[in-house]
Amino acid sequence: MQPRFIIFLTKRLALIAICLQFVNANAQDSVNFWQKVRFGGSAGVGFGSGYTDVSLAPGAIYQFNQYVALGLGVQGTYVHQRDYYDSFIYGGSVVVLLNPIPQVQLSAELEQLRVNLDVDERFNDRYLNTLNYRDRDFWNTALFLGAGYQMENVTVGLRYNVLFNKRDLVYSDALMPFIRVYF
Repeated sequence: MQPRFIIFLTKRLALIAICLQFVNANAQDSVNFWQKVRFGGSAGVGFGSGYTDVSLAPGAIYQFNQYVALGLGVQGTYVHQRDYYDSFIYGGSVVVLLNPIPQVQLSAELEQLRVNLDVDERFNDRYLNTLNYRDRDFWNTALFLGAGYQMENVTVGLRYNVLFNKRDLVYSDALMPFIRVYF
């Protein structure tokens, strides 16, 4: 019985030592990891005659090197068009950023949004139901390909939604400008 106990104890001590070494190595990597994480995102507000659009989209990216970054983001948007509709939109995204040279940033962003659309009954009555818009809740997927000019922490550019569908009432156009900020 004694040799079995010694073998058992030796294996457990070796396992604990390996785990402690792993924790120590990860603690050091964790410091390096957080030094490469940048936070930012975008915010937007739009007003018009009977129209309101408020959006907040925070995000974080991991800067692998000076050329490549990968990030995650969340988004929340409220849109109101008087006598037409109210919409709550929320979801998340994954973005890949490529900088072939310091001033040029190329991007690919996959976005998944939940859309809660509440159409005003007077809207369909006004158009005699020819448009047949109705209350609905649905998921909208967008794939944006973009290019921009980068100045330190700010990138200004254009992105194109290759999965654009105007009938979803999520985006008004497939091509849209953007301002991306990460610190």
